Amino acid sequence: MEKSENTIIAALTEDHIVRITGLSRGQLRAWDRRGFFVPRYAYDDRSSAYSRIYSFRDAVGLRTLAKLRQSYRIGIIRLQRLAEEMEKDGIVHWADARIWVVKGEPHYFRPGLNEVKGAETGQLAMLPIIDVIDEVTAKVEELKKRDTDSVGKVERQKFVVRNSWVISGTRIPTATISRYVNAGFSKAQILEEYPTLTLEDIDAALEHEKGLAKSA
Repeated sequence: MEKSENTIIAALTEDHIVRITGLSRGQLRAWDRRGFFVPRYAYDDRSSAYSRIYSFRDAVGLRTLAKLRQSYRIGIIRLQRLAEEMEKDGIVHWADARIWVVKGEPHYFRPGLNEVKGAETGQLAMLPIIDVIDEVTAKVEELKKRDTDSVGKVERQKFVVRNSWVISGTRIPTATISRYVNAGFSKAQILEEYPTLTLEDIDAALEHEKGLAKSA
């Protein structure tokens, strides 16, 4: 996972993971409940909004699992068996797994031994690896892109930053932008802090906060 760690750090919601991996929300929650794949950041109370937050490593691991299920029809029992075998060789996270499928059987790379072992037969093989890091990185970067229609606007949606007013297409509260200005930050400095924003976004946030102050 050296490449992913140097490339991107992300906190991803269930909706993000669904879009990145192709897995369903129900599948993610079922795996979480049975302890098969638990989000990196999760509240004890999973009933609350955004109680499951996934890391980039989680996204890589889940995309690998999605490919094993969708492309190779490998079911949960066999995936659990594969996880158990990999753990014996010190692989405890799916993002660290290098997996091949040989005649329908999942195989994995054994660190330090330079061999690929069948999870079910124990036989060795060598085939092209299932590598999803570049794919997941591209999908995460795509999530960062904003709809041009959202630039220079503010919005408020249920469960987004506790129902706060935010700059459209982001999770950045308009109140945060106002606090930066009040603290003496210039617009250019704010853009350095939030490179996905534009001057139009900052102006819209400040105008909105000014309107809230007048109506208070």
